[in-house]
Amino acid sequence: MEPKLKPKNNGPMDKFDKEETGDQDGESRETAGMPCDVPKPPVQCQLGLAPAPCDPQNIEEEEPLLTHPFEMRLGDLLQTRKESQVSRSRFLDPLWNMNTRESMIEHNCCVAPETSPIRDSKRQIQSHLSSDSENVLNLVRVEYGKNSQACSEVKMMRKLMELANSVCQVRINSRAEGSGFLLFDKYVLTNGHIFENIYDKTTGQLNEKVTVHFFFESLDQADRGAEVEEVVGFEYCHSESGSEYDWALLRLNADQKLSDGLLPHFRFPPERGRIWIIGHPDGGVKKIDPCLIIPTDSRIQVVERHYHENPEGISHYSENQGRIHLVSHNFFESVAEAVGQKQQALTYESCFYFGSSGSPVFDEHCNVVAMHSGGYAYLNANGKTQSVLEFGYRLSAIIEHIIIQIVQAGKFDVLKKYLACSYSQHQNMMTNLKRLVETSNLTAFRNAVNSSEASDDRNLKRFFEFFSQKEEVIQMELA
Repeated sequence: MEPKLKPKNNGPMDKFDKEETGDQDGESRETAGMPCDVPKPPVQCQLGLAPAPCDPQNIEEEEPLLTHPFEMRLGDLLQTRKESQVSRSRFLDPLWNMNTRESMIEHNCCVAPETSPIRDSKRQIQSHLSSDSENVLNLVRVEYGKNSQACSEVKMMRKLMELANSVCQVRINSRAEGSGFLLFDKYVLTNGHIFENIYDKTTGQLNEKVTVHFFFESLDQADRGAEVEEVVGFEYCHSESGSEYDWALLRLNADQKLSDGLLPHFRFPPERGRIWIIGHPDGGVKKIDPCLIIPTDSRIQVVERHYHENPEGISHYSENQGRIHLVSHNFFESVAEAVGQKQQALTYESCFYFGSSGSPVFDEHCNVVAMHSGGYAYLNANGKTQSVLEFGYRLSAIIEHIIIQIVQAGKFDVLKKYLACSYSQHQNMMTNLKRLVETSNLTAFRNAVNSSEASDDRNLKRFFEFFSQKEEVIQMELA
């Protein structure tokens, strides 16, 4: 029995939603969005009300009145961070009083008189610094060493550049709509939400022309691209367990030589560390963005930081309602709730926004681990586009569902191409997939053992025999 899925709530949030902005070639139609499972904000939240900023002329800064529980918690955290930052700056910078005196006078703040002990202590501080120059040099050497650890090796970057040849831009009627990458043979993987409005699930056909372009790396570079022949698999929904699926596997009608697929470089994602995203943000040329994974227990801290950075409120775009101005805590509280539900997704902070959906995500060993899929974008008070954080779906879960769909649809020609592409994590993937098949009671895998297609192909026969065995210790070997 196939796992029960329910249609995805096509609300205005949870991915970089699309909105028509023009019909010129290469122009992206994706605009900012928020989590789709968040309810519509109440009327008072659409009025753009925000706490009045503190008067900079006051000697003592007044705390804004916080009435919302989320604001109260964030307000307490902000005050604690303010106090710790001030005390820390005074401790680390011995010249704090000298450097800030003129600025404090400009803001009518209380400062120490010229004859105060603070003024006398400046000479002592300067004398101390002069006599302790060796310690300062040692500190500089330590900090220099720490910074060098953030650098990337040339060997690794060269490897990423090679893998970037398998990354493409996805265009609908010559308009840039997203990114993707060659997974194996002539099959490109990208996000399903890109084709939400042009894909007919009943017939399995696209209503508009879709092409992919692997060599769009400069504006003056011609790339006629490869046309998509068929949507082999498609999933854009929530399961009853709350998991989200957003992928599409495209078969290319390619008469040109393609790069190798990225499946041989697949690995399970790490919990933390550096990652690299390669794609076409903003409908532009191919780019790479290095960033860090945000662990699950640190996501709320990132949301709180963006909350504090936007005391005047933010704006976001919605397909159905246009531009809406929100009080800060409503948006950020919704994001905090949404990211808490994405337990199986990889989260990070990236500059890849619209047009980058479907980009591959690589770990620090150049292994592809996830597919960049969306984020929580907004416009700050200055009208600048920002995003709280971004997320990518784990490639392991996507591959499992690709195999399930093509087996249930009887597309054994696609399965043959997949099995012909060997990779080191194949056995682990099969073990996890077998567990999922047995839990969901998917009889198509057992029934296919005696099919004529399986009998005529050695790899297919071993594949389906593996799922018919009761002992999970049996290894599946491919010819």
